Amino acid sequence: MKNLLALTLFAFVLNAQYSVSQQTVGLFSNTIDSYDGYTMFGPIGSKNTYLINNCGEKVHSWESNYRPALSTYLLENGILLRTRNTGNANFAGGGSGGGMEMLDWDGNVIWEFTISSNTQCQHHDIEYMPNGNILAIVWEAKTQAEATQAGREVSGATLWSEKIIEIQPDLINGGGTIVWEWSTWDHLVQDFDSTKDNFGTISTSPELVNINFNYVAATQPDWLHFNAVAYNPEFDQIIISNHSFSELWVIDHSTTTAQAATHSGGQYNKGGDLLYRWGNPQTYNQGSSSDQLLFRQHDTHWIADSLVDGGKILVFNNQVGTNYSQVNIINPPVDASGNYSYSGGSYAPSAFDWTYEAPVQSNFNAPNISGAQRLPNGNTLICSGPSGKFFELDSAKNIVWEYVNPVSQSTIITQGNPVSQNSVFRSHRYPPNFSGFAGQVLLPQGYVENGSTFTCNLYSIGIDEISTNPSLLIYPNPTDGMLKIEGENIDLNKIELYTILGENVIQSVQLNNTKSTIDLTNLPVGLYLLKTENSVYKVYKN
Repeated sequence: MKNLLALTLFAFVLNAQYSVSQQTVGLFSNTIDSYDGYTMFGPIGSKNTYLINNCGEKVHSWESNYRPALSTYLLENGILLRTRNTGNANFAGGGSGGGMEMLDWDGNVIWEFTISSNTQCQHHDIEYMPNGNILAIVWEAKTQAEATQAGREVSGATLWSEKIIEIQPDLINGGGTIVWEWSTWDHLVQDFDSTKDNFGTISTSPELVNINFNYVAATQPDWLHFNAVAYNPEFDQIIISNHSFSELWVIDHSTTTAQAATHSGGQYNKGGDLLYRWGNPQTYNQGSSSDQLLFRQHDTHWIADSLVDGGKILVFNNQVGTNYSQVNIINPPVDASGNYSYSGGSYAPSAFDWTYEAPVQSNFNAPNISGAQRLPNGNTLICSGPSGKFFELDSAKNIVWEYVNPVSQSTIITQGNPVSQNSVFRSHRYPPNFSGFAGQVLLPQGYVENGSTFTCNLYSIGIDEISTNPSLLIYPNPTDGMLKIEGENIDLNKIELYTILGENVIQSVQLNNTKSTIDLTNLPVGLYLLKTENSVYKVYKN
């Protein structure tokens, strides 16, 4: 099968002073089926953001004055866009931030913006838009009187609602302008008190938000807890992950701020009402607990159209069971214009389009944070956030790359030592030809962790596919020992044989004119890759 990008062979070799059983952090697996590129991550407890190659070697890092809160992104111009935790004591919930910043390649702060006061605070996630603006998730404080008037059944002294704002950065003078805003508070419904605002029938108002669903204790004001925001430029829509409701929401971005506060206007003529919601129909009094499919999810976003499953929604489903998580893909009922079909009851679909869970469910359990990314070769990169573990799946859901963050809240972990406090919100893989790397030299600078003594060599073979060139005859294949090779009108001066992990087991074999024989008798059973000057062939040893 033709690969989408050039194949790369990798060797992961441990020397005599190092035992696999001692490894606790860093690179654990790197196979030929992994998508070649650079992985970026910002440990939650650290002020540093790291960029590593597929061998787990650091090729670059940025240092900030702030820990992340919580997302980090590398832009196509090479600028690092990251959230930052300013320590707002008024909003001390999980993911609390207070602002964002841009760092150039050398780590200089070239732009910053603060959203932190006693009435509002940025948290969790931001989204860089094609027009250069930035979407941000913001808590907004409501008083007990405001919550009561809105029809809230139980409320403490303060209730944190949520809004999405769009910031136009001023890269010359600093700061920026809020050019668009959407607030949950403008789209509520309740059936608790007919004398208060927003009274209505919840089951027939799925476009509105039940202010009394899943209310928390009066001492816990974080009612909704948004944790992800993403943008769809084709439809001019925004997707939001609502952690507390176990739902994803889609809203219209084409509205003006004034229209976003109403129930009409915009491209879809629904104002700021929900265009689509999915994951837990109990939130709008439809269905039962058996219909709930999302459970405290994170990182909801559209898969880019150019990728496998483009246009669908990818989500990290954190608390599917009591001790396991899933990564899922949802195929929403949307037409070419961005309209979502709905005829009552629960929003479609009734099941996931794709699911990953570990063969032993409890082996993949991330009850909070975390994320997933669909890669250009069809693979999926997953960040199991609490454990700081990143792993990549191929199309058959086999793990083809695996790495554990070695940066804890207070130090760099030494290889072999216990791992703790190394959580990561998300990780992102960027291809070698990513435009943000233009003009930069990404040289390996050693491993992030201390004390690693293994080596990892990259063997670039520079081809686009596993060859099935009929001019080269390889037989018998599979073989139980002696492999014969014959070729006409092709340069076969040298061949090499690699394991699937990239270890070079036969470095050079001189061919006798157009024929040769390779002895594989002493090699273990399995798949090998035979490399000629310009092709690679799969060889199976019985």
